[in-house]
Amino acid sequence: MLPIVEVQCPYCGERIDLRVETCAEEQRYTEDCPVCCKPMYVVVDIDDDGTPIVTVESEAGG
Repeated sequence: MLPIVEVQCPYCGERIDLRVETCAEEQRYTEDCPVCCKPMYVVVDIDDDGTPIVTVESEAGG
């Protein structure tokens, strides 16, 4: 099962849950917020113990 990470939408501020892959060292992709439907730029890094570190930004980068 994929781990769930809670993040905050950079547009509407709602907290949402993302399921993230932990098999890749780094991932970058765009996913729409399920609340406001705006595109979020998602970056997933995996630390040394396999824990996902997730950051989200507006698609414009801010």
